[in-house]
Amino acid sequence: MTETSSDTSWLSGLLDWTVSLMDVIGPAGAGVAIALENLFPPLPSEVVLPMAGLAASAGSFTLFEALAWTTAGSIVGALLLYGLGASVGVDRLRRVAARVPLLNPQDVDRTVGWFHRHGSKAVFFGRMIPIFRSLISIPAGVARMPVWRFILLTGAGSLIWNSVFVLAGYLLGESWHIIERYADVLQYLVIGGAALAVAWFGFVRTRAAVAASRRRSSPVEDDARESVTERAG
Repeated sequence: MTETSSDTSWLSGLLDWTVSLMDVIGPAGAGVAIALENLFPPLPSEVVLPMAGLAASAGSFTLFEALAWTTAGSIVGALLLYGLGASVGVDRLRRVAARVPLLNPQDVDRTVGWFHRHGSKAVFFGRMIPIFRSLISIPAGVARMPVWRFILLTGAGSLIWNSVFVLAGYLLGESWHIIERYADVLQYLVIGGAALAVAWFGFVRTRAAVAASRRRSSPVEDDARESVTERAG
């Protein structure tokens, strides 16, 4: 079986599971699916959400219920990841960073400091960026953003993101795949940008480590040269 057919089979299975879940427990099924999507980012909200809109257009439940339950599911899933970040905490992350090559505890301090200054914007807009829409909840928990603020920002950002795809399914029907193509492009751009950022970070840190190693070895080399000169004299 080719890779393309495998991907299609997996996607079809996900669609069938989502539809059956909504058939059994109604709009709450869409909420459960989106909560799981937050915990397992490979589950694409760009597929689950239009199915909720499609079910709403067929009269299985109302459009309001679709939006309300999917947004509630987003908040629940995000809160679980927030709790994970809060349980890890800053001190444990600093200890981990001290053991990871190219990282140091000051990186954690700078990241937490940045999050204290810009965390509200990061959580709100992060909910509308593929992949990061789930992961952004973890640093929010590490930085101990007030829970009420986290819920408010997560709910607002998720409502915007969810509305786009739920309405696509509601208005476009079986043609909802049109908007999925644009979402795929955005996801590839995010992945590419993240890969470039990681590569640049590794390059800068490696170059700094090499430079620091040369500076440390320079005094030893100078002492050796002086010792040879004294013996020759």
